[in-house]
Amino acid sequence: MPAGLRDRYGGELTIPLHPDRPTIVANFVETLDGVVALDRAGGAGAGEISGFFEPDRFVMALLRALADVVLVGAGTVRAAPDHRWTADHVHPATASETADWRRTLGLEPQPTTVVVTAAGDLDSRHPGLSSALVPVVVATTAAGATRLAGSGFPPAVRVEVVGEAGQVTAAALLDLLVRLDARLVLCEGGPHLFAGLLAAGLGDELFLTLAPQLLGRSGTVERLALVEGHAFAAGVAPWATLHSARRAGDHLFLRYRPAVATH
Repeated sequence: MPAGLRDRYGGELTIPLHPDRPTIVANFVETLDGVVALDRAGGAGAGEISGFFEPDRFVMALLRALADVVLVGAGTVRAAPDHRWTADHVHPATASETADWRRTLGLEPQPTTVVVTAAGDLDSRHPGLSSALVPVVVATTAAGATRLAGSGFPPAVRVEVVGEAGQVTAAALLDLLVRLDARLVLCEGGPHLFAGLLAAGLGDELFLTLAPQLLGRSGTVERLALVEGHAFAAGVAPWATLHSARRAGDHLFLRYRPAVATH
């Protein structure tokens, strides 16, 4: 790890890899009351939750710098219409250092962005999906692929039909990630995608920034929590082991290793 990044982070950042499958880590920011997005559609998310806190963006850049793949759902893509899922985009001040780190590790210049969408509802003009410098793979269903075929995506965007019965399962995603030779996969949401991975026992680590605000919910204002679309039963829900805790101002940076769910 370059000395400047190591000093800024407060130590080395290392992630153990599985010998037999891709290692999948997630990175989220949530409020004190567990909100990760301001509306159910995910239309306003991480930046608003963290207060666009610079240390949070730095950690995001570090994780992207290590990843072979950044895995996101279509809702996350639509919620960030100007975003690119690369280290230099989220933290330009350390772009040269993170690029050097990737070179030292023998990684490609940019991680592959893998977008999960059952319906194929993506905008081909999105800068995170249309840059010639960033490889993009769309994991979808047959119906989603048909919709994408007429949507104007450049030839460099690779569409993979992996879903059946109108959905893309965690098992199908894992098969795709293996075929992509991914060793480290960074999941950045949304919470439905993360829930599916967690339920399948594929959530190896969780980097969770705890932002010091309280947003709440009401009957007319529903907001996304960290895990959506899957409710674990008491007694079988995965507990997590705290691996590290850091502080920057009033934000906490927590690193957990969830146990495999026993449902």
